[in-house]
Amino acid sequence: MWERPVRPLVTSLSQAQIGIAYFVATLVVMFSGMPIAFALGVVALVFMLLFMPSASVDTIAQNFYEELANVIILAIPLFILKGAAIGRSNAGKDLYSALHAWLHRIPGGLGVANTTACGLFAAMAGSSPATCSAIGSAGIPEMRQRGYSGGFAAGIIAAGGTLGILLPPSVTMLLYAVAAEVSLGKLFLAGIGPGLLLITLFALYSVLRYRKEFAVAQTVAAETGVRSALLAEEHYTLGQKLRMIAWVAPFVSILAGVMVVLYAGWATPSETAGVGAVLALIVIGAMYGIWRPSKLMPIVTGTLRESTMLLMIIGMSLLYAYVMSYLHISQAMAAWVIGLSLSKWVLLAAILLFVIVLGFFLPPVSIILMTAPIVLPPLKAAGFDLIWFGVVMTIVMEMGLIHPPVGLNIFVIKNIAPDIPLSDIIWGTMPFVVLMFLAVIICCLFPGLVTWLPSVMIK
Repeated sequence: MWERPVRPLVTSLSQAQIGIAYFVATLVVMFSGMPIAFALGVVALVFMLLFMPSASVDTIAQNFYEELANVIILAIPLFILKGAAIGRSNAGKDLYSALHAWLHRIPGGLGVANTTACGLFAAMAGSSPATCSAIGSAGIPEMRQRGYSGGFAAGIIAAGGTLGILLPPSVTMLLYAVAAEVSLGKLFLAGIGPGLLLITLFALYSVLRYRKEFAVAQTVAAETGVRSALLAEEHYTLGQKLRMIAWVAPFVSILAGVMVVLYAGWATPSETAGVGAVLALIVIGAMYGIWRPSKLMPIVTGTLRESTMLLMIIGMSLLYAYVMSYLHISQAMAAWVIGLSLSKWVLLAAILLFVIVLGFFLPPVSIILMTAPIVLPPLKAAGFDLIWFGVVMTIVMEMGLIHPPVGLNIFVIKNIAPDIPLSDIIWGTMPFVVLMFLAVIICCLFPGLVTWLPSVMIK
């Protein structure tokens, strides 16, 4: 067996050269097509072997375990279980149907109903892909059947699905709270105001876009006599509306109960996630008959698969950040950024642009864990509230879920509605990217939209 020397194998490179080599190696490995978790792990391991003493290499397993042994991270698989339980039931379809019944008289009410359903389901499930799948599988066919264009319908669901990482409980925010060492409770509360703002902006756009498509349909009907399904009218009785609400109420009660338990201080975030998961399993068992092992196994196996993948990414990202910190790459980068003496808003704009570029290639989890050691010290030195920045950064990362080339939600929608051309889906999401950018500007101009609720609820 080869005995590694006590000292690092390579000692002739400067810190700047090591830093450049670290980031170049990361890009090369990621563009090779290797899964993100293993790409980060390989880069970290190679640089540990080359530039760190042998004693530090021997602690890889210990570091990996200690990072994942954080009790807050335990909430992740429990939140995923809750989301999988709700997502694999007909809760999304029932939620959408209830909202549509109550909002159908509003111009573009179907689009507004889908947007609102995405927001509520995102808060219940805490997952963007689950929200897209659950609401989109019912909402997209219904919208197209009623005359909505494919791109418009796809854009509403894809953008609404992004709310899963902003509205609590959010796995992405949970990881940011760990990386930034801020209060998870305050961060969850801070996301509610901007989340409602985005729902409102999406709904307003849906109304305006509907009016445009409705006017075109009227013109075509007047000229050719061909009436679009968009011009048809629907009617629901009060009894039908109330019955639909009765099917949705238990899931909304779970959401309210989890939030009350968390913010009343009766349970930790991990315990709250466990309570939510158990309640979700009980409700889907009672309402939809999902209690037999044959029906529960897909939920459990899906949770295990997604949790394992996510925890591997988290563990490897934290190991990657540990190596970057040990080699003083992150500290040097932060000091260099501070040394530029940029104004606070130019600094913020540069960092958010950096996050947008990373969003072309990486999921939010990796972006947070990889960039936190570099960007948070300069932002803190510039006087920014890290909880406020966490919310703004989350909105920016939401854009990455609906713009190419990665655009996870785009491909979820394509899987739900394979007959809609990918180009139509992409163009359908672009107006919502602009609305998210507008939301970021509003949060910068009126930071109280983010900070007011946590300051009032948690002293």
